[in-house]
Amino acid sequence: MKKIAQFFKESFSELKKVVWPSRSEVASSTKVVLISVIIFAVILGLVDFLLLFGIDLVF
Repeated sequence: MKKIAQFFKESFSELKKVVWPSRSEVASSTKVVLISVIIFAVILGLVDFLLLFGIDLVF
């Protein structure tokens, strides 16, 4: 039981050391991720379309 209590004490002390991002930092990071995902999805969709079009021309 002592080890469990010690684990939680150490966990909470480590959480106090964490520098949490601000709301604006989280929002800007989220925007970057969403825009990146959209761009890659469009690129992969275009490549898929071109490959299918090429295969249809060949066969």
